[in-house]
Amino acid sequence: MSKNLVIVESPAKAKTIEGYLGKDFLVKSSYGHVRDLPKGNNAIDIENGFKPTYEISPDKKQVISELKKLVKSAETVWLASDDDREGEAISWHLMEALKLQTKDTKRIVFREITKPAILKAIQSPRDIDTDLVNAQQARRILDRLVGFELSPILWKKIKRGLSAGRVQSVAVRLVVEREREIEKHEPTSTYKVVAIFDLGKGKELQADLNKKFEKEEEANTFLESCREALFKIEKLEKKPLTRKPAAPFTTSTLQQEASRKLGFSVSQTMTLAQRLYESGKITYMRTDSVNLSETAIEGAKKEIIKSYGEDHVQIRKYKSKNDSAQEAHEAIRPTNFSLRNVSGDSGEQRLYDLIWKRAIASQMANAKLEKTTAKISISNREELFSATGEVVTFDGFLKVYIESKDDEDENDEDKKGMLPPISVGQELFLGKITATQRFSRPAPRYTEASLVKKLEELGIGRPSTYAPTISTIQKRNYVIKEYTDGKERKYTQLLLKDKKVEKLDKTEITGAEKGKLFPSDMARIVNDFLVEHFPKVTDYSFTANIEQELDDIAHQGTDWQTMMTNFYGAFHKRVEDTEAIPRVEVDTSRDLGKHPESGLTIRVRLGKFGPLAQIGIDEELAEDEKPKFASLLRNQHLETITLEEALDLFKLPRDLGLYEDKKVVAAIGRFGPYIRHDSKFVSIPKDEDPYTILLDKAVELIEAKRKADAEKFIKSFEENEDIQILKGRWGPYIKAGKKNVKIPKDKDPLELTLAECLELAEKTPEKKGRGRAAAKTTTKAAAATTTKAKKTTKAKSTTKTAKTTKAKSTTTKKKS
Repeated sequence: MSKNLVIVESPAKAKTIEGYLGKDFLVKSSYGHVRDLPKGNNAIDIENGFKPTYEISPDKKQVISELKKLVKSAETVWLASDDDREGEAISWHLMEALKLQTKDTKRIVFREITKPAILKAIQSPRDIDTDLVNAQQARRILDRLVGFELSPILWKKIKRGLSAGRVQSVAVRLVVEREREIEKHEPTSTYKVVAIFDLGKGKELQADLNKKFEKEEEANTFLESCREALFKIEKLEKKPLTRKPAAPFTTSTLQQEASRKLGFSVSQTMTLAQRLYESGKITYMRTDSVNLSETAIEGAKKEIIKSYGEDHVQIRKYKSKNDSAQEAHEAIRPTNFSLRNVSGDSGEQRLYDLIWKRAIASQMANAKLEKTTAKISISNREELFSATGEVVTFDGFLKVYIESKDDEDENDEDKKGMLPPISVGQELFLGKITATQRFSRPAPRYTEASLVKKLEELGIGRPSTYAPTISTIQKRNYVIKEYTDGKERKYTQLLLKDKKVEKLDKTEITGAEKGKLFPSDMARIVNDFLVEHFPKVTDYSFTANIEQELDDIAHQGTDWQTMMTNFYGAFHKRVEDTEAIPRVEVDTSRDLGKHPESGLTIRVRLGKFGPLAQIGIDEELAEDEKPKFASLLRNQHLETITLEEALDLFKLPRDLGLYEDKKVVAAIGRFGPYIRHDSKFVSIPKDEDPYTILLDKAVELIEAKRKADAEKFIKSFEENEDIQILKGRWGPYIKAGKKNVKIPKDKDPLELTLAECLELAEKTPEKKGRGRAAAKTTTKAAAATTTKAKKTTKAKSTTKTAKTTKAKSTTTKKKS
């Protein structure tokens, strides 16, 4: 056995590191955390300084058992978990769980998985950093207490199954408040004036007026005065500009830029970055430092000279704006700048390319530009038209990388090109002037990336928490990432052409958005409840202060129990006070008015499966009467739905007519609008309205669904109807009960036998559910499905054999 046992967090990392160390080293994985707080009230002893009790996680008992065997035969154990507070805690928990002796145990850290970094770490081991461990313990205990005491309050006062958290509730509050800000926005209009001057030979000059008009009459007066005006270049200014590259990536800026440039979600970015790190391609992907090591700078310099020339090099040292950033750590960068391509899927390559470009650009020369501004006078007006253009005189870092922006404006300076040849005093021939009505826009909804940016600006969360926070609030349906179709809006445009002013009525689609974060009705209700009764927990500055206190514990050794005592006393008192509030005071409903015919109350409220509208409440109805219910549409909310919109909901379900002598019905269900026919359901596409859809279109959808289902089918087995071979989005697969099974590339789907299908299904693990209970249920279900499948096959086979035998026997008797 090896003299040295190295324990890392993940199997991928173990495989990479083992290749760098000699035969005397065995590298194994702990698969992340091995111990955690048990469920229930006994996990934290509040009376005795918040003393935690830990237990080995059920799914890690086998891992610990195997590691204990390896520890016995090793002379030295090297704990090599990540270089942050979570990683430090993992190493400490391993020491405790494996009962390691300090004299035989060494803690090593590195922030890139390369041979030099690993060997350097082995040469400079240290002890477990108890301050980092205490910071992680304080964070874990604090989050457990907040979640453990807040969640039951939400169950009692609002709805079972809800949850709250120290960081997640603040993130939800940001999304809720932004949505309300958008809903309250009253657009104001102004008229933007643009002139197009004809320079001849197919060249034009576009210029904007240096003033916007608030009223149509003002814009019209201006255009009328321009009918006989003369225009000339009054002033021509050329000004040199310099642009500097952005700093290398931190966790936050990587998530933002990968979202803007590559369309990746925050969690997708972190998954891909983790793979790149574990395969030794990039440095550690959880960091708030923009610092680059001397080795990295030298590597970048060599690559820039080789690829772009020495004049493109400009060495820089970046410093983080965040006071809590660990400057000893590095920004996210390639471990080898000469490596342009990485093995792996296209997502890994695209993210690596982004990281490479950003890091390389940070050490490249400034870009030099020349900005030209032309001021155009109007003979009978004081206003001026202004035309601007830019030309790059030296590309510098722009040769490699340009940083993107959130909600880029169509008038962004970056998009302006070079002006055509013009000179001072030159008279211009007017082609046309337009005065277009433009409306003010509310603050944009958050994307995943811009929400991360906001959390970072407020000092809430740290590099390791952004992705899980964003994922959690979506998994719990507090925040939904979706699109809005936008609405048609009318606007006015005044046009001056050929000395005539004309008014044009136009329409545009406004409010269409993609990949933005919307709060659910539940999020609004929970947020309002928490803001009212637990203002400290949802307060931005308080949450940021908690993060700072955790950093102080980690880096300055402040006492974590004192921090917990200061927080918990006031928090627990709030919990006790809130428990006394009657549930009826926490109203989750809203009355919109009376039904025009029956006079019954129209109410909207949260139901078991989401927001709904109802006609009639208990006080108005007889004992045997029940209210009528209708689900709200995807883009409708309890807070903003009108009486008219609620009444429209009760126009469904609609009978559209008969098809194949069976009724066709349009309705809205839990998963959106649908057509029901012959006990089958067909989704109504987003460009069709369930309130107006006609029978012909419904039949078209029914037939299209039948065709799609028929094309999906490849093969089935008479002996076992639970087993089918189907065509899916990613190719053919086996459907075994509720399990989807991948077909190996060397197997022809049409040639597969039932036995082969069952064998493949048995070898395929079930998808993991959430929590231990889900895992147990899944395992039992899988076993039951396989057993049932085998029994069904056996039974059908036996029946078939019996029938065949009987048939043969009868035939024999007849012959006799």
